[in-house]
Amino acid sequence: MPSINENFLSMEKNYLFINIAKKVKAFTEAHPDADIIRMGIGDVTQPIAKCVVEAMKKGADEMGVKETFRGYEDSGAGYDFLREAVSGYYKSFGVDIPADDIRINDGAKADCGNIVDIFGNDNIVLVTDPAYPVYVDTNLMNGRKIIYANSNEKNGFAAMPDENVHADLIYLCSPNNPTGSVYTKEQLEEWIRYAKKNKAIIIYDSAYEAFITEENIPRSIFAVEGAKECAIEMCSLSKTAGFTGMRCGYTVVPHELYVTASTGEQVSIAQLWGRRQGSKFNGVSYPVQCAAAAVFTPEGQEEIKVNIRYYQENAKIISSALDEMGIKYTGGKNSPYIWFKCPNNMGSWEFFDLLLEKANVVGTPGSGFGKNGEGWFRLTAFGDRERTKEAMERIKKLTF
Repeated sequence: MPSINENFLSMEKNYLFINIAKKVKAFTEAHPDADIIRMGIGDVTQPIAKCVVEAMKKGADEMGVKETFRGYEDSGAGYDFLREAVSGYYKSFGVDIPADDIRINDGAKADCGNIVDIFGNDNIVLVTDPAYPVYVDTNLMNGRKIIYANSNEKNGFAAMPDENVHADLIYLCSPNNPTGSVYTKEQLEEWIRYAKKNKAIIIYDSAYEAFITEENIPRSIFAVEGAKECAIEMCSLSKTAGFTGMRCGYTVVPHELYVTASTGEQVSIAQLWGRRQGSKFNGVSYPVQCAAAAVFTPEGQEEIKVNIRYYQENAKIISSALDEMGIKYTGGKNSPYIWFKCPNNMGSWEFFDLLLEKANVVGTPGSGFGKNGEGWFRLTAFGDRERTKEAMERIKKLTF
């Protein structure tokens, strides 16, 4: 009889959003006439830019013609035309990333979890708490020791390193999911200094960088000196360009990034990651990569910014309602997420139930993101404008 990976037995049986879906399903079955507004899962609602759709159609058409048909992409890292486009995008906000350091993927979630395949299970992993569940779950699956840096109301949900604690791998996300907080350049400098002192590697999730509005907030960790020697960056087109249903993103593994093996040999992280992907990943389809490349054209950038502004306006609507109710929150300004304190010291799931039952609004309980999320709640700005307005009006009518 085969044995199982018993690390799974120590985990929650269901992913956070599966638990939410079960609760909503049960409520809907009991109240079939309820008009439920979903502001929990961070899925987009605005359509993909027209020029992006046209590029995908063209790519699909090319697959139907012998002269332009394409099979496997040789490098496994993505087509050169897309990697060059991503490199140019970085240059547009002052960061120099060679195309060879970029690998195309099917979204940041997969790479955030899969990247740990190239690291030993004896590594100590540091995760900020609250955190996107994938950072924790994928390391628990391999039995790694996880330690936490506390993000809380006191530090604006932007955890900083503890000099008395050692870590080998560090997960950071800015703008943060779930809290909407962001790291300043000075704060990232502290994390880079800490990583170098500990000979650690930062796994940096920048999936929401396109929502940053303040000039002093880095769009990439590589905007900070020294990051290329200690960081890997992952980004996604899911929220910035509406690719949640098309799946495409990119990971930057700098050629400057090396670790020392037990033999004393200096090993390239880029080479290891390329070897892993070559064995376990077949790449992103050609039509989708054509669509992704169109995102980075001047026309594509203009069109996706229309949708981003739409979501940013939704965030303002949510934030204004919370201001009116006198509820503390973070996010919304540089992020599509608004993270607020549950009224009257209510627990996260207690507030979830109240919101669902009394207002027919679905959000995400903060405790699902870690112990420091208890008593906090996340709403997303990715909904329809009128439905967002309606949801906030319903919440304002509640008696807490």
